[in-house]
Amino acid sequence: METLGSRLKKVRERKGWTQKEAVKRFGITNYQLSRYESDFSNPDPDLIAKFAEEYEVTTDFLITGKEEKKYPSWGDEAEFEAWVNDPTVNKFYKEFNESPEERKKALLAVWEILKTQGK
Repeated sequence: METLGSRLKKVRERKGWTQKEAVKRFGITNYQLSRYESDFSNPDPDLIAKFAEEYEVTTDFLITGKEEKKYPSWGDEAEFEAWVNDPTVNKFYKEFNESPEERKKALLAVWEILKTQGK
């Protein structure tokens, strides 16, 4: 049976992070992370929320194991595949994902403005 600890370890590894990298991001000790991932102790709710945000999963997934819906509902799977594999989309996503948080916020604000133009 999967546990909170095993899910924490799984999503950390899915991100490609070592425990050392994770503890720096979360401001906890290696000992604490090791105890969380081995189910010897549980993180507080605020830390679970931080784990979920950084690991890009839901708190529900971490706590219960309930899989979140990964993609919006697309009418046509081929259309979705084409969108995902578009080099421009991949380039934008990679650059966006590697941007500092302030730049991400600015880009999202610009996107909101652009969406309203022409309505």
